[in-house]
Amino acid sequence: MWKPASTTNQNPNPNQKPATEPEKPVMSTTPSLPSEPTPVSAPRNAVVNNTEQATIGKSLVIKGEVTGSESLYIDGRVEGAINLPGNRVTVGRNGQVQANINAKEVVVLGKVKGNVTASDRVDIRNEGSLGGDVVCQRISIEDGAWFKGSIDIRKPGQKELNGASKETISVSDAPRMTTATA
Repeated sequence: MWKPASTTNQNPNPNQKPATEPEKPVMSTTPSLPSEPTPVSAPRNAVVNNTEQATIGKSLVIKGEVTGSESLYIDGRVEGAINLPGNRVTVGRNGQVQANINAKEVVVLGKVKGNVTASDRVDIRNEGSLGGDVVCQRISIEDGAWFKGSIDIRKPGQKELNGASKETISVSDAPRMTTATA
């Protein structure tokens, strides 16, 4: 039969302290599964989506216009136009681009021939080369990089201005040559 706990003075487990208060029952409406992992939250998925990047491999050649809504890594050849205004375009070490590029960020490790417009920044790394005009908010050109063209630094939200208030820096790696005629 059933015996109440208060009438029993013996503790069946010697390592356990005797209870001074009766234990309150814990009620749960959902079954407890100790080995089940916690569900993935939405912000984690958003971070994964921000890091997605398309890749144009070494052996691929694309002629035409490239548009989209994700970042792009180019290790092959692209001729035409690249328009990814909210994303990053990275031209890898093997990449060869003959196109105008419009993106949020542009990183050049390979070769680019064409104008670059970036709403944020342009980075030309030490082995990279860029021949064309650049319009951006920030630019970095590492030692060993090759650049020929003009740079137009724009403040955030600044549109095309008429000559006088627009700052333009012209950079060239070749000295100007003059010829004299006899």
